Amino acid sequence: MLVLFETAAGYAIFKVLDESKLQQVDSLYKEFETPEKANKVVKLKHFEKFQDTTEALAAATALTEGKIGKSLKKALKKVVAKEAHEQLAISDAKLGGVIKEKLDLQCVHSPAVAELMRCIRSQMESLITGLPAREMSAMSLGLAHSLSRYKLKFSPDKVDTMIVQAISLLDDLDKELNNYIMRCREWYGWHFPELGKVVTDNLVYCKTVRKIGDRTNVAGSDLSDVLPEEIEAEVKLAAEISMGTEVSEQDIGNIGHLCDQVIEISEYRTQLYDYLKNRMMAIAPNLTVMVGELVGARLISHAGSLLNLAKHPASTVQILGAEKALFRALKTHKDTPKYGLIYHASLVGQTTAKNKGKISRMLAAKSALAIRYDALGEDTNAEMGIENRAKLEVRLRQLEDKGIRRISGTGKAMAKADKYQHKSEVRIYDPSGDSTIPSTSKKRKFEEVEEEEAAGGSATPAVKSKKAKKEPVTEEEEATEETPKKKKKKKKDKSAEAEPEEPMVEEMPAAESTEKKKKKKKKKVKEEEDDE
Repeated sequence: MLVLFETAAGYAIFKVLDESKLQQVDSLYKEFETPEKANKVVKLKHFEKFQDTTEALAAATALTEGKIGKSLKKALKKVVAKEAHEQLAISDAKLGGVIKEKLDLQCVHSPAVAELMRCIRSQMESLITGLPAREMSAMSLGLAHSLSRYKLKFSPDKVDTMIVQAISLLDDLDKELNNYIMRCREWYGWHFPELGKVVTDNLVYCKTVRKIGDRTNVAGSDLSDVLPEEIEAEVKLAAEISMGTEVSEQDIGNIGHLCDQVIEISEYRTQLYDYLKNRMMAIAPNLTVMVGELVGARLISHAGSLLNLAKHPASTVQILGAEKALFRALKTHKDTPKYGLIYHASLVGQTTAKNKGKISRMLAAKSALAIRYDALGEDTNAEMGIENRAKLEVRLRQLEDKGIRRISGTGKAMAKADKYQHKSEVRIYDPSGDSTIPSTSKKRKFEEVEEEEAAGGSATPAVKSKKAKKEPVTEEEEATEETPKKKKKKKKDKSAEAEPEEPMVEEMPAAESTEKKKKKKKKKVKEEEDDE
């Protein structure tokens, strides 16, 4: 077995003399306690020295990327090709795959090989002859510095530092612009306070102040290139009746310089925003499609880099930026936050308050996939982001429309739910059932009888018969009113009083029901008396 060992000075190829000792991994270090013992286990077969630091840096970068450098290829062809039947022990499995593919050599990587590499490193000075210890340490230090500088400058993972710096500068510019505009409005408001109410846009306000100067110049100045005609007329009218104080030309000059600063910073901010948008579409196109360039840049800035953000799970992406609220909620045993920086995404912003938590959770899950695809994938297109965003928009419409999916069938079609209509009838209370007394009064009945008598004719005897029949009703009504007072009478007397009322059963069903109730009450009263 041959062993490929990388050093800062060059490549060393050792031949294993006793392979049986490699099987005892735990006790292998004992065989390398002294240089003499180490020489009995392995022997240096070939050493390919680097010419300078540049060659060492190229070889080291090739190894980190899993590629074969020129010097390594040369050494392998010289030594290993002669003994192609031998196995080659290497420390990197990825490099072994490349060597096997290009040079058709059988490579081995195992825990025993890793332990052997550590043991060789401990006795490297004695095993590799012709290299002083001082020279070896100097070459190691020089290679370490060169490799660090190369990684900082040319690492593809560090390209997103431009996004981090750009979004931080954009936030700083917004803060400065707010301060400058507030100061400008307050300063010029002493001279022309009405202008602040007429012109609401900050940038247009500064341009208008820069063009007007003193308010007495408003009447003769043309503001058509800055303001619409209606607002220009309002400004001119307000300038004539303004209540502001007079200021000197020097004050107006300083206010003008401040307006120039605001205009320049606003233009630079627009330019910086375009730069950030282009960089985000180049580095993280899928994330940009999902949440927008500003939110995506803030997520990358908060995580430190795109690669660090790709290592976060979806639940962390969802609440990234709300760490303070999260730990406060955990400490006080309250509800944890549902969203952090992702709240400012357009998909979350256009939902109702009830569905914001659901959409932010789904958006974080899809965004985590997009981040990993952008950071670790080889393609630079935004197809996956567009597809996932379309799915989220469909889901958002379902939540907003309160769609119900069928349980059976395909499950893809929406169930047809008719609009709910309240069909219950409104019932009016009928007071006629409250009493057993006929609803028509006596006076009205007598009036009807008199009218029929006045009309004359064959109907008079029928009316009289009706009148005759109705007369006992009044006696019965009087009796019903007197019954509560005479509760303790005997059953025989009550039955005797009830006998003359039998002809009225057919005419008055309500009276019959009251009689039954009275009888039940009498029975109860009698039973109570018997019990006493």
